[in-house]
Amino acid sequence: MNHSSRREFLQSSAVLVAAAITGSSFNVKKSHLLLSFSTLGCPDWSFQQVVDFAALNGYDGIEIRGIQRELDLERCSEFTPHYRQETLKKMKQKRLRFVNLGSSANLHFAEPVERKRNLDEARRYIDLAHELKCPFIRVFPNKFPKGQERNITMDLISKGLLELGAHAKGKGVTVLMETHGDLVKAEDIKKVMQSAVHPNVGLVWDIANMWTITKEPPVEVYAKLKKYIHHTHIKDAKIVDGVVQYTLLGQGEVPIFEAIKALANGGYKGYYSFEWEKLWHPEIAAPEIALADYPKVMKQKELVSFRG
Repeated sequence: MNHSSRREFLQSSAVLVAAAITGSSFNVKKSHLLLSFSTLGCPDWSFQQVVDFAALNGYDGIEIRGIQRELDLERCSEFTPHYRQETLKKMKQKRLRFVNLGSSANLHFAEPVERKRNLDEARRYIDLAHELKCPFIRVFPNKFPKGQERNITMDLISKGLLELGAHAKGKGVTVLMETHGDLVKAEDIKKVMQSAVHPNVGLVWDIANMWTITKEPPVEVYAKLKKYIHHTHIKDAKIVDGVVQYTLLGQGEVPIFEAIKALANGGYKGYYSFEWEKLWHPEIAAPEIALADYPKVMKQKELVSFRG
């Protein structure tokens, strides 16, 4: 073996040895599912607690839905103009990203004053997301107004999305409608999104919100909505006497892992964001338990079954 060939052989051998030693972590890195959690799950934590916990427990990002029970982010000190750069610095130090800002903006209202108030809130969130280098904001429909034709309400939602998409254009922000409230059937959602085609408009797919009402198989839902999905809300639940009761991931009835596998195999590159609804349901497990459990379960499932 000549000198050059021997050197190449040794270099190749070293690479193979290194791969053998670190093989499992290398494979995980290649197929790493991006994990985040919503601050809805830790309503009493300070922003510093949120950031520290996320970094310690292997999260990649944070979805902001209020801090210390204040849901209007511009009233939270960390997101006021004076502190925004410091807030971004804290995130960078922990190698975290803001992945979504959860507004309270509803799109289903017809009454002009109420509609304007909600759309104005969404516009403020778009501008804030732009400054925070956050790619998405969340808006949603809730219970449809009684006495208003369903198709009219769905048309209002589509028009609202288009208005907000126009405001977001050029700002690096996409407006995402969460599958929520009375808009959880896949065909209805598809109809709304087909009427709201815009490069700055998409969906947050909340699998449990849909399945606990419609029981539509997630694989079928994903096939219909795939091209609109930019972000996800992941949670599990049981239905007891007709009432949804949230559980730790994998302990409920929602076919959540079927949905996650469909996403992973379908080329989804976004975040799998754990939405533990502690603010709305104080009886469920403490954030220290639930938010620590989620990445452990997800990483174990990732190794076993999410790919292929």
